[in-house]
Amino acid sequence: MTASNYSLKVNRDLLDPNFESYRLSLDAIPTYNVELDAAVEEVKLKDSHYTLEHMRAFGMYNYLHLDPWYEDSVLFVDCKGRVLSLTVTLPREVYRLSDDSERSDDRLCASLSLTSATWAALSDGSGRLYLLRTGKRGDSSHSKWEPLFVEDLGEPFTVLHSVSHIQSAVHIMEVLLLRVQKDPTETKGSGFSVSLEWITVANSAGHGQEKKYEVRKRRVLRGKSVPHYAAVEPKGKGLMVASEKPFAFTHVDGHPVEQPEPEPMEVEKTDPIYFWQQTAKDITVCVRMPEGITKEEVRFRLTANNMIIGVQGFPPLLEGQLFASVDPEASAWIIKNDKSLEVTLQKRSEGPLWSELVMGDRRGQYVSDEQAALIHERLTHLTSEDLNGNGDRDKPPCNSQELEDCDGFPEDSSSLTHFDEASLKPTQVVNLGSHQYLFTVDVDPSEMPCLCLRHDVDALVWQPRPEQPGNMWEHVATFNALGYVQASKRDKKFATCAPNFSYASLCECLRRAFIYRQPSPVETVLFNRKQGRQVGQVAKQQVASLDSDKPILGFRATNERLYILSSSNLFVLKVNNN
Repeated sequence: MTASNYSLKVNRDLLDPNFESYRLSLDAIPTYNVELDAAVEEVKLKDSHYTLEHMRAFGMYNYLHLDPWYEDSVLFVDCKGRVLSLTVTLPREVYRLSDDSERSDDRLCASLSLTSATWAALSDGSGRLYLLRTGKRGDSSHSKWEPLFVEDLGEPFTVLHSVSHIQSAVHIMEVLLLRVQKDPTETKGSGFSVSLEWITVANSAGHGQEKKYEVRKRRVLRGKSVPHYAAVEPKGKGLMVASEKPFAFTHVDGHPVEQPEPEPMEVEKTDPIYFWQQTAKDITVCVRMPEGITKEEVRFRLTANNMIIGVQGFPPLLEGQLFASVDPEASAWIIKNDKSLEVTLQKRSEGPLWSELVMGDRRGQYVSDEQAALIHERLTHLTSEDLNGNGDRDKPPCNSQELEDCDGFPEDSSSLTHFDEASLKPTQVVNLGSHQYLFTVDVDPSEMPCLCLRHDVDALVWQPRPEQPGNMWEHVATFNALGYVQASKRDKKFATCAPNFSYASLCECLRRAFIYRQPSPVETVLFNRKQGRQVGQVAKQQVASLDSDKPILGFRATNERLYILSSSNLFVLKVNNN
């Protein structure tokens, strides 16, 4: 991969090291309950959809769609095929799907993406894509949406993202589709693979003619996991994908993409310049240095994501981006035997193992304690609590090939990748091994959707800036301790935040929603007795319990309201009064 490794740059001014906790507030949350005249069209997983990727892609689908161009406007599709729009008032029908298509067992849930202020992309769940001219949806007029492009694109899919732009006076729409398909080449795993199809649809009508939209280009990416985040750039010049396992372009307009040839094997083997080993908590690195080196001659610099080791007056021996973040203040180095430098790096995230020390550096050697493991195996019968510690030593306790994806420990290979539209190659890659993905939110409809990642205990919101290669992901907001809080919610299903970042919210599978307001000034005088200081700001937590026993199917937030969708009701919670 020729992509350059990139490190997310945290804005320290947006962090609050003095944040204490959320205080439970018993203030009532006004709730408006809209009873639906027809149930939401929930498509449950079939017996053939048994993999973890099917559950992630379709079992946890958010059936409620927020219109980022018009505040407090949400949409959903009911079982009658009606696309219903609600703008604080009662839902009204804006479009109805045709029911002439055969409803096969492989049919998925209908999905919707608001492409622009006047366009939308819609999937009926059976493989048909609709591009609809909606007009200005925020107007009080009740005009119906007009389909200007309808085409069957093969196997069923869901619409992940879509954008609209003008290129050389031609209106173009970029639509990103998701499929989980049978893969005959996948013999060891579940037998399924994940594909993203990026479709470009353009107006091909001449001057003065009726609008006629046709598919201009189709590109397919394949991977092994459902992406957490996938979006097209505003001008269609690139694509961003965040996933546990990498994606790569495989086909363009039905023709295979030439894959890069593997790097040739090295004929001459050189001695490694450093050795390293690791535990769940730390990394130990031993770097060869000139004999007789003194500490004054050592050049060592360490940040959370980068490291430089060398000798003054000479080029660095080891330099680059670390595989994951470390704690510089808890790390140290010493000179051993006057000819080597031993560095101890404290991992910032305890648990995941690193696959390499410095990204792209192959001059080191990973040392595993194989001898100790062999001795431990031979002495098992001496330390076992059972008299016959391993009587069936030749019989493994389980067959690893029979394990499902959800039974295995997740690999520390999650990444955020930017693909260039012209070359179809990744240009920048961010390792997300220590940063858990939390949710996606539309903040500015003219920009790409933001993604929220866990950094230590906090949740940081990142705004993609594809026009800035040097700072492609900008840290724009922080939700204090939300990364820690959400980890305790075992029944959590959805998470989101307000576009103005005034609050974040989590909901469980049934009934309850949690609201976390950011610190705000208090009207009364409060003192922290333990620290003996006045408290000027307080962060509040609120809990809303819905009058419903049905599963939550949709969850969206605006600056003032929180929308929660069940199969038969839409709950509107007034969170902010401003």
